[in-house]
Amino acid sequence: MSSSLKGILYMCGGVLCLALGDALTKWLGETHSPLQIIFFRTLVSLPLIVLIARFNGGLQTLRTRRPGVHLLRGLIFSGTMICFMWGLTLLPLAETTAIAFAAPLFVTLLSVPLLGERVDRFTVLATLLGFVGVVVVVRPGGESFQPGALVVVAAAVFYALTMITARRYGEREHLWAMVFYTTLVPLLVSAMTLPWVWQMPAPLHWPAFLTAGCLGVGAMAGLTLAFRYAPAALAAPFDYTALLWAVLLGWGFWGEVPDLWVFVGGSLIIVSGLAIAYHERRTSLNRRPSA
Repeated sequence: MSSSLKGILYMCGGVLCLALGDALTKWLGETHSPLQIIFFRTLVSLPLIVLIARFNGGLQTLRTRRPGVHLLRGLIFSGTMICFMWGLTLLPLAETTAIAFAAPLFVTLLSVPLLGERVDRFTVLATLLGFVGVVVVVRPGGESFQPGALVVVAAAVFYALTMITARRYGEREHLWAMVFYTTLVPLLVSAMTLPWVWQMPAPLHWPAFLTAGCLGVGAMAGLTLAFRYAPAALAAPFDYTALLWAVLLGWGFWGEVPDLWVFVGGSLIIVSGLAIAYHERRTSLNRRPSA
């Protein structure tokens, strides 16, 4: 099996883990607060992350000289998790997934003021196309508008800020340290809220919490390995298979059938993301010095 094919399969597997974890979260959110779900997911994920780090460079990879940066990233990512999980309880699964695809667009937009990066005309136009897709899905002011859509947009913004901080500090911090602390902070934040949001899980909920946590780590491992084995430009487009899984899972478990505008807007967002990724890939190759 070629390295590129391995990368594609890892990407598809990681995305499937994400979709299944989102479906479980949506189901658990019918009876539990997003904060309680975050607590159990991170409680399960954190030991698995430590175990993975142990066999991929050793526990010294978790050391950091920038605790303040990790605290900030963890708080931002806590906002991502809270908004996204809350959004899952308010919107159909496919619609939530389509709006969440806007996160890379916010990365492009926010990288200008926060990182001082320059964005060319093509990227600006592609980003605008993506935001048109977001508006089509959300439809503010329309009869079918749901305020929950704005919660998912907020999750996309928080996630974009998490990615921007990773871009700024990632070269000076080990991957597993960044993953570890970005998981630890939401665990601590959600743990502090448990006295106010605790709901005793039913017997069937305990394995669901455990599975959701494992799926989260599986998704992280799959996506990481995908970019290790395959070029980003080849692996990244398969991230959008999440929308297919979201449609199937939403229809199979909740009878959700997305309307035409979700598919139209989602398609615009996907085309925008692929265009930006392809353009950035070509630009980086053109800038590479020839031998």
